[in-house]
Amino acid sequence: MSKFIFKTNEEIEIIRASCEILARTHGEIAKNVKAGVTTKQLNKVAEEFIRDNGGIPSFLNFNGFPYTLCISLNDQVVHGFPSGYQLRDGDIVSIDCGVIFNRYFSDSAYTYAIGEILPENQRLLTVTKECLNLAIEKAVVGNRIGDISFAVQNHAENAGFGVVRELVGHGVGTMVHEKPEVPNYGKRGSGLKLEEGMVLAIEPMINGGKAAVKFWDDGWTVSTRDKSPSAHFEHTVAIRKGKADVLSSFEYIEEVLNK
Repeated sequence: MSKFIFKTNEEIEIIRASCEILARTHGEIAKNVKAGVTTKQLNKVAEEFIRDNGGIPSFLNFNGFPYTLCISLNDQVVHGFPSGYQLRDGDIVSIDCGVIFNRYFSDSAYTYAIGEILPENQRLLTVTKECLNLAIEKAVVGNRIGDISFAVQNHAENAGFGVVRELVGHGVGTMVHEKPEVPNYGKRGSGLKLEEGMVLAIEPMINGGKAAVKFWDDGWTVSTRDKSPSAHFEHTVAIRKGKADVLSSFEYIEEVLNK
């Protein structure tokens, strides 16, 4: 029995439908991401929208995680808890969300700027999103996991940023996390060969300073050790010949942000 869960075209289409609910959820979140809003309010918006549109929040109660969204502020890398914290001008906030639809899972994350942010923080967001796009270009049949990993590491480190080692992307579709792991660092031509039917969550997690992170006592939140800001962008991607099939989308987020 394969240790990887390959998906049929029919299953990939269900994952795409799950990703559509997820993308529209991110669009609803984007409408509400502004100074003065609490991160718990964003969590409520997301949970209600997912359920109203036939989905189930996949993070809620996953291994005991108590929320629909992971909301990570400023120097937090991932897995932050929604709280009574009110967003402030100058914050950056990474929002990671997952949906179950017809028993299939999707996963996507986006880092938002609240009002005017420091130019170096805007550069971090821009470079991290570029890392995601460069990684996706490598997510095709015949390449290897290391090609994805190297694309992220090379671009981030050439920009002077730190690449998180302790947290990685992963397979997705029938569970929140599946094999294989997809690190954001590695060597070209190394690792598992990519095949049709694989679905990956590709998710660069890039620090404005050094790569080192610390794990909080809450068992979930991860932040940068040097208190530098961190950014996180993620798509759910099906491996295809020639060009990756990006199942999730930032379209609805960008419609809101570009108004």
